[in-house]
Amino acid sequence: MLNDEIVDEVRAIREAHAAKFGYNLRAIYADLKRSEAEHIAAGHPFVSPPSEPPAPNSALQRTRFAHR
Repeated sequence: MLNDEIVDEVRAIREAHAAKFGYNLRAIYADLKRSEAEHIAAGHPFVSPPSEPPAPNSALQRTRFAHR
């Protein structure tokens, strides 16, 4: 498998962030929410996720029987 330097960098940042909080998921979540609130307060746009997942478009969905 090839190494992707961007993926490696993102994983290293994620690892450093988790280590900063002792791998405590509640602390990591709280920090992410704090950062999100700061960005919203600074005027950065925030897009809420859709209330319902989009309906699948069967014409575009691959099936396990599709040939490559």
